[in-house]
Amino acid sequence: MPAVRRTHRAAGLAPAATAPARLRVGIVGAGRVGAVLGAALAAAGHDVVAAAGLSTASAERAARLLPGVPLVHTDEVVAASDLVVLAVPDDTLPGLIAGLAETGAWRRGQLAFHTSGAHGLAVLAPAQLAGVLPLALHPAMTFTGAPEDVERLTGAPFGVTGRPEHRAVAETLVLEMGGEPFYVAEEDRRLYHAALVTGANHLVTLVAEAADLLRTAGVDTPARVLAPLLTAALDNGLRRGDRGLTGPVSRGDVGTVAEHVATLSERAPQSVAAYVAMAQRTTERALAAGRLKRHEGAPLLDLLNEARNSDPAGSR
Repeated sequence: MPAVRRTHRAAGLAPAATAPARLRVGIVGAGRVGAVLGAALAAAGHDVVAAAGLSTASAERAARLLPGVPLVHTDEVVAASDLVVLAVPDDTLPGLIAGLAETGAWRRGQLAFHTSGAHGLAVLAPAQLAGVLPLALHPAMTFTGAPEDVERLTGAPFGVTGRPEHRAVAETLVLEMGGEPFYVAEEDRRLYHAALVTGANHLVTLVAEAADLLRTAGVDTPARVLAPLLTAALDNGLRRGDRGLTGPVSRGDVGTVAEHVATLSERAPQSVAAYVAMAQRTTERALAAGRLKRHEGAPLLDLLNEARNSDPAGSR
């Protein structure tokens, strides 16, 4: 990060004149995210010196994306690194950071960033007390472990949380990895992550659910049917928001929705609760956006409330 280190002196870092142009980078969690970010940092000219990963899949991924980088224990990764990348599950992160602090693994002058969307800076407090510059850099991108993940990182938005005096360092790291930084306040971090989960993870569930229902209806190639429809729906939603809504709810077709609930109850009872929940939220948003009049939406909500209350799966 030559430009940042010439013009900024962030708390805990060495003076700009003596700061290295290349950082020794350690990856804690050489999984789907960590290995990809390590490869991106290496491509930017930094030296990935060590990684930690427990599973066989992590070892194989590190060998593919981080060739020649040794897999060692976590404390050894931290000891060898100027920049520590913490790419571990959300629930693992607090204990890992605190445990490293208790053993004295952190040292003054290091940088550390985690990739968790659910956490902000607070989780890094034990490291910060030891003199580490803390950052939260979350790539708002889905990673599957496939080779194309490295390419997907190019232009990917990163949710950045950091102290004001560290913003330049955070943004430079993101840009070096090929991403595009945007700022998320500490107090908004969990809501930000919930929004991404709703949009990405739940979208996969909805698509898979629709495909299963089409197979039940005798359609052998559901992807062929869904691809143009869902592509258009996603484009409408992104460009127009609630104004892009189509379908029976937007038209107030209570009879059609009732037939859907009845058919699902008979042919795919496991899908009733999800359909009812999404139809209810769709109705509420259509009402709020003025897509439905109150007298059109009320019968839909009554129908859906009745369906939810009568569905054994929904009552559990």
